Amino acid sequence: MLTNEFIISASFFFHLIATVAWIGGLVTLAVIVQPALNHVVTDVKEQARVLEAVQKRFQPIANLSLIVLILTGMVQTVNNPFYKGFLRFDNVWTQAILFKHLAIVGMVIIAGIMTFSIQPAVKRNALLLANDVVDHAAVAKLQKQQTRLTQLNLGLSVLVLLFTAMASAQTVQ
Repeated sequence: MLTNEFIISASFFFHLIATVAWIGGLVTLAVIVQPALNHVVTDVKEQARVLEAVQKRFQPIANLSLIVLILTGMVQTVNNPFYKGFLRFDNVWTQAILFKHLAIVGMVIIAGIMTFSIQPAVKRNALLLANDVVDHAAVAKLQKQQTRLTQLNLGLSVLVLLFTAMASAQTVQ
């Protein structure tokens, strides 16, 4: 028999797993993969190829994590005693959750820009580079944009964790 306590516990478990997968992936990309790739691999075409392969593997994990986070977050929110209704921000918990969700929206927007703008441009430039018809300045600019957006996403993920901690502290008091 599924009890409310079991459902909430399972929701917390899967929420934590999805958080680790999403934010852990961002940390890995921003702090380890991109800097190492830029330092070790000097060929722009090879950098693009490796980064594309890494992102191709990470993207489904990130997308699944986002779906899990949304579903489990809804379960947790409606079962939280501090939740007083949609668009009611009359306590610290609801305010922290609001700012957490704003940071998440920012992360989703950045992920969309990366997926639908930056990554296709990197792929186009890799194809052009294969035919020696590429503007190296444009490639460098794209790489900088990609690095900045990844770092911004990482910063937003830290804010998500901070606001989560603030909200969680309210349940302890």
